[in-house]
Amino acid sequence: MSTHLKKSLSPILLWGLGVGYVISGMYFGWNIGLDKGGTLGLGIATVFILIMYITFSLSYSELACAIPKAGGVFDYVGRAFGKDLGFVAGMAQWIEFVFAPPAIALGIGAYFHILYPAVDELVFAIVAYFIFTAINIIGVKISATFELIITIIAVAELSLFASLTLPHFQLQNLQTNPFPHGIEGIFAAIPFAIWFFLGMEGIANVAEETIDPQKNITKAFMYSMATLGLLAAMTFCAAVGVGGWEKVVYDSAGKVSDSPLPMALGQITGNSGLMYHMLVSVGLFGFVASFNGLLLAAGRVTYEFGKVGQFPRVLGEVHPKFNTPHWALVANMVLGIFALFTKRTGDIITLSVFGAITLYIFSCLAIIRLRKTEPDMPRPFRTPFYPIVPIIALTIASVALVAMSYFNSKLAIIYFAVITFAFVLYKLFNSSDKS
Repeated sequence: MSTHLKKSLSPILLWGLGVGYVISGMYFGWNIGLDKGGTLGLGIATVFILIMYITFSLSYSELACAIPKAGGVFDYVGRAFGKDLGFVAGMAQWIEFVFAPPAIALGIGAYFHILYPAVDELVFAIVAYFIFTAINIIGVKISATFELIITIIAVAELSLFASLTLPHFQLQNLQTNPFPHGIEGIFAAIPFAIWFFLGMEGIANVAEETIDPQKNITKAFMYSMATLGLLAAMTFCAAVGVGGWEKVVYDSAGKVSDSPLPMALGQITGNSGLMYHMLVSVGLFGFVASFNGLLLAAGRVTYEFGKVGQFPRVLGEVHPKFNTPHWALVANMVLGIFALFTKRTGDIITLSVFGAITLYIFSCLAIIRLRKTEPDMPRPFRTPFYPIVPIIALTIASVALVAMSYFNSKLAIIYFAVITFAFVLYKLFNSSDKS
């Protein structure tokens, strides 16, 4: 059975993946941070998180170009600190990429439920899992080409949303109850500021399938980050500026909503206009772009674990016809569908963000370590202003992890318990292998 992936990804396809992984974060999820910190709390958190992502992307690009492997941080940290810490970092990455898709699937279900209120949103979410897992099994180039098309549509839709809402923008709406929970609100909003950008690092996980990865991975990171930063600022101001943050957070029943953009546009067009229904319908492309892209990245992470024997080896096999990690994709789908039944979008997002932040911390430590231990390792791209850039990313990520653990103590316990349990099984499995 083959375990080799096919190189077929060009720079434009990588950009589509990089933006596509993330773009659903513009359509939903971030608005939960307004409930935690208000306009100012989420805004301040987002500025710091944007700085973290810029500095992290510059650092991660060096690792991705020097070690172009599908395992991403699993391979980078393993080379820098050994297999044990490599496994821990890889598990954090796995949690990020496996639990982000069910949160997005719930968003897909929420948007479809607006159009078809008689059908439970879980039905739409589960159907989405089956359809896009199948697309990813058929082929990475087909999946990436599809990703590029729907990403372009999703970006265009966000631009249309901004063009409809920004003429109604009022600065006073950003200043209404902007800081309801004070300084604490900044830290409580961190997971949802991260959700604006979470998943972009998945570009590194398709390095083995990228044409000339040493050159093209860096370009993809830079162009994707520039696009996403602009979209986040535009969406935030356009949505909140119409009527204040509370009107894009709480629905008519007073519950936190998963559809902030329709809520913002509804204040202008009403809930039955052509533009409103167009936003809901076309807006689904944003969810689909991220969902499809993250399924692809998650499949590569699970595949790499299976390939080296730290997950069941069947997960490290690729399809004999399509050259894709089919069993890894199917296994991730099963886990994701289980997560759907909790219907706790905010908690699933936070759990995924815990994995992401851990990944960022380990990655920054790995680049510093490898600069010392392997100074002569070929580095087609070198992080500018080293070591300042990775230290900035490391500092902000560390503060974010502490803050998230404090404000989400139960989820933190669950997250670290999963990591610990997986590590114990890993050590037992390896010990039995050696004996």
